[in-house]
Amino acid sequence: MDTETAMNRTAEGMAEPEPTVLVTGATGNVGRQVVAQLLATGVEVRALTRHPDSAGLPHGGVDVRAGDLADPRGLEEALKGVDRAFLMWPFHTADAAPGVVEALRHHVDRVVFLSSGAVQDGLTPEQQRHPVGRSHAAVERLIERSGLGWTHLRPSTFASNTLWWADQIRAGDVVRGAFGAVPMALLHEADIAAVAVRALTEDGHDKAAYALTGPEVLTQVDQVRILGEAIGRPLRWEELTREAARQQLLADDTFPDFFVDTLLDGYAEMLDAPRPVTTTTVEDVVGRPAHTLHQWAVEHAADFR
Repeated sequence: MDTETAMNRTAEGMAEPEPTVLVTGATGNVGRQVVAQLLATGVEVRALTRHPDSAGLPHGGVDVRAGDLADPRGLEEALKGVDRAFLMWPFHTADAAPGVVEALRHHVDRVVFLSSGAVQDGLTPEQQRHPVGRSHAAVERLIERSGLGWTHLRPSTFASNTLWWADQIRAGDVVRGAFGAVPMALLHEADIAAVAVRALTEDGHDKAAYALTGPEVLTQVDQVRILGEAIGRPLRWEELTREAARQQLLADDTFPDFFVDTLLDGYAEMLDAPRPVTTTTVEDVVGRPAHTLHQWAVEHAADFR
């Protein structure tokens, strides 16, 4: 934020205006929720998306800008007049992060970064065991060293990941996959957004790294059962070998091929790791409990029918 703007805002007798917030990844599951919940607080929202014409964001309520984090010039344009930013990292490396963080540093005073639950405290980015943890930890470190105010959100597995099974569920009563016993603390995207909005609009969240989880630990077998209860149709899990699951994912045009082995490797590690521990962070920050998977599934039932 430039000096003249800061002086104007703190002039004697002048009320502090509502901030303008840039939301990156604004058309994703979490980004849409951040946009909607920010609008409900009355702040000015600017949304960055590659395809503004098809963004489907509220008309008249959101300043939609065409742009991409990989395009420094477009990002600079979108940041003009912005006070704070919600940063979602869409890349699998941190290669673009120095330019993005530098652009943010020139325009905003606070960044809320959607990091990853794979980031482990006490390890450098290079020491992180998971590739997702390595890339997100590298972005975290750049933000922390930038001089910006920051809050990191480290979510557990997204409940929306169960949408990967939607085609199977629409086609029958069996979900086939590997590592059905893997336990996860599935998290509703609205809960991630609710914490993000608090961190963007309230004081007291600076330099916090929030571990966000859902309220219960569920295996993939449990998840399929709960989805069936939500849509009113019994569903069951059928265990596949890793190689059979790999071939199934590679044949799925909606699933990125480059992420297949990363996903299955991650599941194998999770199966051998200590059972996940749920946190109360959502409730502590937002003032209400985190949503259950059943609540999420009822809201998204039409996606599985």
